[in-house]
Amino acid sequence: MDARLLRSFVAVFEERSMTAAAERCYVSQPSLSSAIKQLESELGVQLFIRHKRGVDLTDQAHHLYPMAVQTLGQLKRMSNLFAEQPASLPIKLANFDDLSPSLLAKFIQHCKSQQPLFNFELLDHQDKSAQARLTLDVFKQEDELFIPLWQEDYVLCVPRQHPLAQQNQVEIAALNNYNFIECVVCEAHQQTLSLLASQGFAVNLVAKAQHKTQVKHLVNAGIGISFLPTGVLETAPQLQQVKLLAPRMYRSIGLCIKASASAKPALAALIDAANTWPNNN
Repeated sequence: MDARLLRSFVAVFEERSMTAAAERCYVSQPSLSSAIKQLESELGVQLFIRHKRGVDLTDQAHHLYPMAVQTLGQLKRMSNLFAEQPASLPIKLANFDDLSPSLLAKFIQHCKSQQPLFNFELLDHQDKSAQARLTLDVFKQEDELFIPLWQEDYVLCVPRQHPLAQQNQVEIAALNNYNFIECVVCEAHQQTLSLLASQGFAVNLVAKAQHKTQVKHLVNAGIGISFLPTGVLETAPQLQQVKLLAPRMYRSIGLCIKASASAKPALAALIDAANTWPNNN
């Protein structure tokens, strides 16, 4: 496929305007429109819906965009393959607060083994200056690539002196009327509460928290029981994990990078390292 067509597509996708995209590509608007029509013809799909104010994006355009950006990035990297190597590859990497500490460390170690020139700076998950993020799949943004890395199962956790701590496994009905700590933004917690309600059971919601680490602290204080990902429980040896006989609940963690920035040398190398991460194969 002609790289010129992909460049034209990316420009229109990001500018949301044929006129602005033509100026960006230093071509006439008819020439740009012709390139888009040629690409649509080759793919057999409609990518944009044109109107007086600009263009609307179709579902096919959303699917094509990250692949187009990656392809253009790979082409650029091929042309720079034998360019002089930089002294270092700085990476501002934000990480979600409640990730597995051991897997986070192993991932960074893996990246350094793949590319010794990496110079990592770890940032808060909300830091806007981050070039890449280790986060949950549900936090992927529309314009980002997402490379899955690992999964963390949710398990029932209770204080060691709790009655349920003496059991190897429990049915969902065993949670009926126990004091429960809810993470209000957690889909797994909402699924469990819905499952209990559908079977005529209930739990006593005695506390709420915004983050899994906060939930861990409340459980450790003896306020109630809850579900936590295995990664969070790595730092909670004082809590007892109990197997729950219910459908599996888990969360997926991966690397998020803006598609438009994925061709930059440091980020391209980070993507390569993520794709060779053992848990990703």
